[in-house]
Amino acid sequence: MALVAIAATDGMLHFELALACEVFAHDPSGLADPWYDVAICGPGPVRVGRFLVAPDDGLDRLARADTVIVPSVEDVDADVPPDLLDAVRAAHRSGARMVSLCTGAFVLAAAGVLDGLRATTHWAHTEALAARHPRVRVDPDVLYVDNGTVLASAGKAAAIDLCLHLIRRDHGSTVANAVARRLVVPPHRAGGQAQYLTTPVPARDDHPLATLFPWVLARLDRPLTVEDLARQANMSSRNLARQFRSATGTTPLLWLSTQRIRRAQELLEQTDDSIDAIAQAAGMGTAATLRRHFHRTVGVPPDAYRRTFRATGPAVG
Repeated sequence: MALVAIAATDGMLHFELALACEVFAHDPSGLADPWYDVAICGPGPVRVGRFLVAPDDGLDRLARADTVIVPSVEDVDADVPPDLLDAVRAAHRSGARMVSLCTGAFVLAAAGVLDGLRATTHWAHTEALAARHPRVRVDPDVLYVDNGTVLASAGKAAAIDLCLHLIRRDHGSTVANAVARRLVVPPHRAGGQAQYLTTPVPARDDHPLATLFPWVLARLDRPLTVEDLARQANMSSRNLARQFRSATGTTPLLWLSTQRIRRAQELLEQTDDSIDAIAQAAGMGTAATLRRHFHRTVGVPPDAYRRTFRATGPAVG
C-alpha cells in the first residue's frame, strides 16, 4: 500500500489539504487494490485556515512516503518554515513523488525541488513565483504540470484535476472516472487556467455547446470533422472554434482527439478487444494511427498500457 503524506503546517489553507484527504483516503468501492495509505504530517497541532488540525505523524515521515503533497499556503510572501523545507528536501532526496497544490508550489520552489522544471500555481501568483524563483519555468496557462516525479497544480479546482490525474496514472482511467463520479466532477477538463481569469464559462444547460458535447461522445467511432460539429451546433466553423476556445481552452480537433484517446484507454482497461477493434471504436481508424497518437499523448504504446492496467493492477509509487 503506497503512502501519501500530506504536509500540514501553520499558515496553510484548508481547501487543498481537505481535498487531498478526500480524494486519496477513500477507496472507490474496491475498484483498486491496494489503495493508498494517507497520513497528515506536521510538527504538532497546526492552524489551517480557520481549523485546528492534529497531524497523524511528524514531518520526518515525509521522507518515508511514496507521494508527498504540499497544499496551498495563505501568504506566498512569508518565509517557509525551516522544518518543512528540510522535510520536503529529504523526501525529494529519498525519491518520493512530489506534488504541490495551488500555492504549495512556493514551498517546493523554496526547497529547490522545482529548479529547472516546468511548474504552475494559481494564476494570481504566477508572476511572483517566476520572479522569486527564476530557475523555475513557470507556465501560467495550464491546469497542472506533470514532470514525472514532480507535479504542480494551478488554483483550487485545478487541484482536483491533478489529484485525479495522479489516480489515473496509478490506477487507470476507469478508477479515476469512478472517483470523479463520487466527487461529482468531470474526470478530465481540457484547456488551461487562462480561460478562468476573467470570464469563466457558466455551467448552464443553455450554453451553445451544451448539447454538442454528449452528441460527439456518443459518436466517437465515426469520422467526425469540424464541419460536422459546426453543422450539429448550428453555427459556422469559425464561431464553433470561438465557442470551443471559450468553453474548453482548446480547439475542436484537439478536444476531439483527447476524447478519442480517453475512450481508447477505457476500452484497453475494460475489454479484451483487439487494438484494431479499439482503434475503430475510438474513431482512430487503424491500429497504426491509434498507436501513434496514443504513444504521443499517454507516453506508452496501447499494448503496454493494457498490460499495466489489466494484469494484477498497477504498482503505485
